[in-house]
Amino acid sequence: MSKGITSREESYANWYTDIIKKAGLADHSAVRGCMVIKPYGFGIWENMRDQLDRMFKETGHVNAYFPLFIPKSFLSKEAEHVEGFAKECAVVTHHRLMNDPNGNGVVVDPSAKLEEELIVRPTSETIIWNTYKDWINSYRDLPLLINQWANVVRWEMRTRLFLRTTEFLWQEGHTAHATKQEAVEEAEQMLHIYAKFAEEYMAMPVIKGRKTPNERFAGAEDTYTIEALMQDGKALQSGTSHFLGQNFAKAFDVKFLNQNQKEEYVWATSWGVSTRLMGGLIMTHSDDAGLIVPPKLATTHAVIVPIPKPGPEIDEAAEKIMKALKDKGIFVKYDTDKKKRPGFKFAEYELQGIPVRIGIGKRDLEKGQVELARRDTGEKTQVPLDAAAGVVEQLLDEIQNNLFQKALDYRAAHTSSADDFDTFKEILEDKGGFISAHWDGTTETEKKIKELTKATIRCIPLDNEQEEGKCILTGQPSKERVLFAKAY
Repeated sequence: MSKGITSREESYANWYTDIIKKAGLADHSAVRGCMVIKPYGFGIWENMRDQLDRMFKETGHVNAYFPLFIPKSFLSKEAEHVEGFAKECAVVTHHRLMNDPNGNGVVVDPSAKLEEELIVRPTSETIIWNTYKDWINSYRDLPLLINQWANVVRWEMRTRLFLRTTEFLWQEGHTAHATKQEAVEEAEQMLHIYAKFAEEYMAMPVIKGRKTPNERFAGAEDTYTIEALMQDGKALQSGTSHFLGQNFAKAFDVKFLNQNQKEEYVWATSWGVSTRLMGGLIMTHSDDAGLIVPPKLATTHAVIVPIPKPGPEIDEAAEKIMKALKDKGIFVKYDTDKKKRPGFKFAEYELQGIPVRIGIGKRDLEKGQVELARRDTGEKTQVPLDAAAGVVEQLLDEIQNNLFQKALDYRAAHTSSADDFDTFKEILEDKGGFISAHWDGTTETEKKIKELTKATIRCIPLDNEQEEGKCILTGQPSKERVLFAKAY
């Protein structure tokens, strides 16, 4: 392929990595399993973060920050939670280095062993609930609606840029409530916020649902999820929201006096999305020519390319368009680099996924027009110079909507039903995607299907229709279908 990008058909995994590296989003680091997020990739993540942050604050949440390190004893207080994360924890055992007596650099000072080991946070429930014990005394202190933007560490054996790295960036919300109903409503509300963000800003359609008991977050009573479908027919869990019941409140003895002056344990939720969303964005929209970025998350909405190079007349036209675009809140760049030819610049901005390219040449100006090119379709149009800014504004909306519709159409074409195990396996082999099928409700069957096909139950869709049927594997009675897929 041109630009050194592997085609999706040749190798989807290599295509994905090529897009990330050649578009300048991220790179592997010197630390195994960790990544360096480059300025362009971080700029897109910042736009995601800032929009989500606004949505959280509109619903009454505030930001705080909690320690990176968690005493090991904290993780022992909630048995299911520690079991779920034990194999992924990085542990700090010493607090000092010393010069190697043998002259080989530095070594761990054996006298600097910690009395209690510290865990580098894989998630923050334990340290936060230990803190909430001091913050919550009365019903007047509730609800407590706190979010944290942070990094976490989960020791992964197999890593992939953005999708699964040892260290990653995320937000984690942790809320406390006076009643079960309030906590459940909070968990559901945050799921809907994630879904709205994914669909309206990422242009990535998602299915909202509940996880099975086997797939729930460790320590949760219920886990809600948004599931998206990537272009290779695999699902991506893109955000989760958890109803934690009173498990962590009981583990850390977090009680409050209710309005009747009776002591109760509080009810809890936690919820989060991570830089995994960057992987979802890439795999939902990009093509063999490079990255495609939805306009609502683009760091640059339009780029002006002079043809063949800058000059007084072209500069004047570019300035006019830039002012009009900036007045509309549209981020625009004028590429005045004289060392690169227009064709090279066109390919470079196509690779980076800039939504709209504006070409200005002397012949265009003689006709009082400029050329606009859409990244999503490649379509080119000639428009009057004075109308260019308005047309670009309209194009950005059209591109955003088109990307969502294209992804929605793909999902519709790759969502199937199966009533027996042979059909189920055949669909997985032929086209993948989501498969709606009956399941007998047992973890044993769920694990067996995964063992035989690598497909997992992605979710039980919210508002699922109740339908009598038989489990595709065991033939046992089932009252509803669930959604299966192979997944990242």
